[in-house]
Amino acid sequence: MALPPAFLDELRARTPMAALVGRKVKLARSGKSWKGCCPFHGEKSPSFYVYDDGYHCFGCGAHGDAIGFVMNTEGAGFIEAVERLAGEAGLDVPKPSPAAAEAERARLDLTGVLDLVAAAYTRRLHEPQGREALAYLRGRGLTDETIHRFGLGWSGDGRGSLTAELAHQDIPPACMAEAGLLQSRDDGTNRELFYNRVMFPIRDRRGRTISMGGRALGDAKPKYINGPETAVYSKSRNLYALDLAREGARKSEHGVIVAEGYMDVIALHQAGFGGAVAPLGTALTAAQLEELWRLSDAPTLCFDGDAAGARAAARAAEVALPLIAPDRTLCLVTLPDGEDPDTLVRRGGPAAFTAVLATKRPLAQALFEILREGFAADTPENRSALRARLDAAAARIGDKGLASEYRSALRDRFFESTRRRPGMRAGSKPAAPPPARVAPGEDQAIAERHRAMLAILINHPGLIGDVAEALSGLPLLPEYNGVRDALIRYYESEAALDFDGLMNHLALSGHAAQAHRVLATRPMPLPACAGPTAMPAEAEAGWWHFFGLLNRSRLEEEVAAAAAAFQRSPSPAAQTRLVALCAAREALAQDAMVDDAEA
Repeated sequence: MALPPAFLDELRARTPMAALVGRKVKLARSGKSWKGCCPFHGEKSPSFYVYDDGYHCFGCGAHGDAIGFVMNTEGAGFIEAVERLAGEAGLDVPKPSPAAAEAERARLDLTGVLDLVAAAYTRRLHEPQGREALAYLRGRGLTDETIHRFGLGWSGDGRGSLTAELAHQDIPPACMAEAGLLQSRDDGTNRELFYNRVMFPIRDRRGRTISMGGRALGDAKPKYINGPETAVYSKSRNLYALDLAREGARKSEHGVIVAEGYMDVIALHQAGFGGAVAPLGTALTAAQLEELWRLSDAPTLCFDGDAAGARAAARAAEVALPLIAPDRTLCLVTLPDGEDPDTLVRRGGPAAFTAVLATKRPLAQALFEILREGFAADTPENRSALRARLDAAAARIGDKGLASEYRSALRDRFFESTRRRPGMRAGSKPAAPPPARVAPGEDQAIAERHRAMLAILINHPGLIGDVAEALSGLPLLPEYNGVRDALIRYYESEAALDFDGLMNHLALSGHAAQAHRVLATRPMPLPACAGPTAMPAEAEAGWWHFFGLLNRSRLEEEVAAAAAAFQRSPSPAAQTRLVALCAAREALAQDAMVDDAEA
């Protein structure tokens, strides 16, 4: 029977929690609350606290109000517990008329039923029966705040309990079936769809519960189950965590991110990527893309680095092409092999996923790589087939002007990838860099950039190996070539990379005087990143920043190479290098914005 909320509030207010719990637990005062040993799990040190309006155990997580305490300690049903407490409080339990009961039933539409179910699952997670599920979620690195924010729960370890609990609230099995909570069997009966699973409420963009998803503990198959299609839920039109991403995408500098599964999305939100969402067990659909574009002009799609990820990227591009326009597109990013967003942020924190996001490519660039897959382009026939495939993809774009731009961009990439460089043979090395030439008025700025880059390496010799290739191909002013060559020889000598050893090497090679001029604070002081007290990450980012000022296109090549290296082997060193390069690129972008504003 459905009971008026006002009555239940009055019942709770008239029930002294300490007196009620004190019948089962020996309590002692603790400030404004009471504490004792938890009745739901064996413990020797008190971690069970009782407040005016409820109880909470910090050991096993059990918590609830007076009604829940009677249900859990005495095995009573909801109505039985209410009637027992009402009798003690001197209250009469309301007896609604049939008409009133029907009106209450009509009020509880499918989303109302699902909200009740989500609340029931959440309560179970923090009861003794949900101990294993709660431990699993915490073991995956989720905080209690995150668990609460996503409404995570526990279905219970057997079928039938939810049906019985909802029956006490006048929710019949037929209504549960309409909400997608029951599964039809061959004998014509129904059974609960979810049991022995961690539960994930699925909400619409307004935050209303429209379905449930469940993850099995242990080896049960399938690992994940989503509720079926219902009058309020469509897998192809909804996205997991869309309600939270609406606000999170506005606050996050990374915008909207599409991951694969529930735990990926939850881990990303907890790590600060508040615009993360996921499809619901299906490939990305046109309707879901429309939802994404309501939040962002260029959402980022994340794909695994394996063959399945490549196929998923190809399907997403196929769906998106007819729908993109000048004001709405996509970016794609490929995760390192064997990694997903959840494992990345757990292993390396937000910085690890930020480094991956730095490798994202606009759709036009990613599309070429997708379409080129499987084409060797080593014969005229293969090159012709690839070119036809590129043109056909561009033709699928509905906006004619954008289709023309895509056709041009894809053809440019095609000709660049198939063109042979004149005068180059396999295994040949590029010519040595010519001396740098500077225009009048620019020589001082160029000289200071060269000096700062060398000072960074002298004060931080451990960075020489990371930049040696870029440094060796960089045209420097003639007075710095000797120091540059000595730095590279020192790195190649495999000596201990420290300041004293490097200075001794520079002295023995006859470049001590030039090195001291590089490190001198006059006539101009060195930037902070070039000083001996700079942190290694600051120094490396500074070096690449100066490098980008001298050769922006080469910096972009270094970023791409570092991203590829990180995807192949996501080691801490590869991540540090990629983050430094991305920081340098971002600094250059900010410089350009300032220059444009001042122009």
